[in-house]
Amino acid sequence: MLPDDGTVVDPVLLGIMSDTHDDIAQTKSAVTWFNNRGVDQVLHAGDFISPFMIDALKDLSAPLTGVFGNNDGDRRLLEQKASALPHLTIGGAFARLDAGGMRIALLHGNDRDLLLTLTRCGTLDLLVHGHTHRPEVRREGSLLVVNPGAVYRQLTGRSTIAVVDTVARSAEIVDL
Repeated sequence: MLPDDGTVVDPVLLGIMSDTHDDIAQTKSAVTWFNNRGVDQVLHAGDFISPFMIDALKDLSAPLTGVFGNNDGDRRLLEQKASALPHLTIGGAFARLDAGGMRIALLHGNDRDLLLTLTRCGTLDLLVHGHTHRPEVRREGSLLVVNPGAVYRQLTGRSTIAVVDTVARSAEIVDL
């Protein structure tokens, strides 16, 4: 793949999850799915809830970058437990990263004005958010917007994650 400046970018397969809400069994199912699919990086759009949820992510093969959601409890302890695992990074309400030639913003999504601003800023290729527990993939011009839904299935009856192909610049919702 060639970005605008002509440099070659290695393809990256991104796993995306959100709203795990202390559902250890479904979170482990997501980890297994990501590992079996061979994703290169995982993004978590918040609402881990309790620090013990970090243990459900320890077998993840790919590095994980996460942000806090509106229901995350002891954020200091969540960060501390994540920092004990070299492949997990959690912190703050927002993350800006680059992967596979895509400029990515990651947030939980409970601030509608911030989501709207990021959607319209014109400097992103991928906007990842959660919060609604409803999976969605849509385009806003050249921006790909992905809400993976929720790993926690009690509110909607579905447990979902997403995968993004950075070469095709496409996303797919996956039912666990």
